Amino acid sequence: MLLSEMKKGETAVIVRVGGNGALRRRILEMGIVKGAQIYVDKYAPLKDPLELIVKNYHISLRVEEAAQITVEKLQQQD
Repeated sequence: MLLSEMKKGETAVIVRVGGNGALRRRILEMGIVKGAQIYVDKYAPLKDPLELIVKNYHISLRVEEAAQITVEKLQQQD
């Protein structure tokens, strides 16, 4: 699934970072790399951008940028 399709409070593992050029490089430099765990903390009031937690720090991404990232959702533990 795409990162942009995840809901608030969900956790996933990054499978693939798409895109090309400067945008892809910037995303990778922020720690959004294959195998990293990512948590959707919240969405802005108009659903763009979304705030993520990766490697214990907060990142905001536009929905169109998040649509370039493929993730595998982790099961929630009760």
